[in-house]
Amino acid sequence: MSIFVDERTKVIVQGLTGGQGRFHGLRNRDYGTQVVAGVTPGKGGQDVEGIPVFDTVADAVAATGANASFVSVPPKMASGAVLEAATAGIPFIVCITEGIPMHDEARTFNLLKRDHAESRLLGPNCPGVISPGKCNIGITAGEIALPGGPVGIVSRSGTLTYQALYELKQMGIGVTTCVGIGGDPVPGTNFIDCLSAFEADPDTSAVIMIGEIGGEEEEKAAAFIADHMSKPVVAYIAGVTAPPGKKMGHAGAIISGSKGTAQAKMEALGAAGARVGQNPTETGLLMAEVLATL
Repeated sequence: MSIFVDERTKVIVQGLTGGQGRFHGLRNRDYGTQVVAGVTPGKGGQDVEGIPVFDTVADAVAATGANASFVSVPPKMASGAVLEAATAGIPFIVCITEGIPMHDEARTFNLLKRDHAESRLLGPNCPGVISPGKCNIGITAGEIALPGGPVGIVSRSGTLTYQALYELKQMGIGVTTCVGIGGDPVPGTNFIDCLSAFEADPDTSAVIMIGEIGGEEEEKAAAFIADHMSKPVVAYIAGVTAPPGKKMGHAGAIISGSKGTAQAKMEALGAAGARVGQNPTETGLLMAEVLATL
C-alpha cells in the first residue's frame, strides 16, 4: 500500500507543453506513471509524444478520468492552475513551482480549505511524491528509490529527500511512499498530514522525517508523534551548522529568537520519542537499526 498515490493514479500535467513540464512529465510517464493528459490553454488538440493536450483541466478530466494533477507552470500562473484543478474536481494536486509570492500561497491555501476541502495540495516548491514502482509525480529521480517498503519518508528539503531515498536503497531498504512537502511557509500538505497517513498505512512500519531550521512545523510534528504515532520515527534536521544571523535562501527558514533553531527542533523530536540523526547517513543507519528491532 502507499499514501496519496498508487498505480491507479491518473495524472494530468498542467504545463506539459513547457520545458519543465514536458521534461518531467515524460520522465514520470517513462517511470510507469499513468500520465494521461496535458493542459495548456490555447494548445488543445496538440499532443506531446502521444500525450493529448487539452485547453482546460475540466476538458482533460472529462476525457481521461484523471484524479491527480502535476502543476508545472510559472509562478504568476501557479495559483490559478491549482485552483482550476480543484474546481475541476481533482483530489490530489502536486505543485512544484517555486517563487510564488507568499500572499498568493496564503490566498490559495485558504480558498482550497474553504471551497475545495476534498482536494489536497502538495507543495508548492516541492519535489513531489513517489510511491516506488507505482507512481511518481514531480521531479524525483525514480531510479534512486527502492520499492516495497516498509519505510515512509516525509521531507521539507528537496535535496535531502533524494539523499534519504539513496541512503535506504544502499542498505536494501524499500520505501512505501516518499513525500516532499516543500520548504515554503504555507505548504498545502504538512508533516502532520503525512505522519497521520503513514500511521494509517498498514505497509509502512517506520517513518523518516526530514526537517529544516525555521518555523515551528517540526515542533508541531513532534507533539503529534508523542500523542499519536505508534510507529517509530527517525528524524533529521538540516541546518545545524547554519551561521546565526545569516539570511538563508529557503523561504521557510525564518528563525525567531530560540524558536526554529535546529537544536530546538532536535530536542523536541527527541523528547517525543523520535531517534534523531546528526547527518543523512547516520539517519539511514538509525532507520536500519529500528527496522532490525521490529
